[in-house]
Order: sequence, then C-alpha cells, then structure tokens
Amino acid sequence: MNLDSKEIDDYLDKIFENNKMNKINNLYLSNSQIEILNKYNIDYLNKVDMKELVFEIEEYINENNGFMELDDLEYLSQQLSEFNYYYNTNK
Repeated sequence: MNLDSKEIDDYLDKIFENNKMNKINNLYLSNSQIEILNKYNIDYLNKVDMKELVFEIEEYINENNGFMELDDLEYLSQQLSEFNYYYNTNK
C-alpha cells in the first residue's frame, strides 16, 4: 500500500488528535478516552480524581458485564489505573 504525503499527514494528525491529553479538573484524559467514556455515559467531568473515575468505570463494568461487549471500557479502566499508579503514587 503506497500512501502519499497528504494521506500520511492526515493519518498522523488523527493519531495525534486521538491521543492528545486534556486536563479536566484533576484528570488527564485523551480524546479517545473521553470518547469511550461518552459512549457509556460515564460522567468524568465531576470526578475529583482518577481513583473515583476508575471506581465508577469498574461499577459500570460489574453491573453490565454479560449484557454487552465492554472490551474497550475494560481496557480504558486498565489504562487509567496504570496511569494513576505511575503518576500519583508516592514511591
């Protein structure tokens, strides 16, 4: 597959935009993470910290597991938990 420079630039712009971090209160979330949270109507705007957000995501998963495919939400929970551990845990 041969891509011209415009297609490569567009592709890289899309990757950058999806992974761009946004500070929302005390949270840092990428556009793609926000998209997943919006998909499941999980309120991230009023969360005090990452632990609270991960807790709400885990509650949602536990309540809805078996009723729908939640792979993207489970992966997001893992990402946010790891981010919280590495950036907010005193070592």
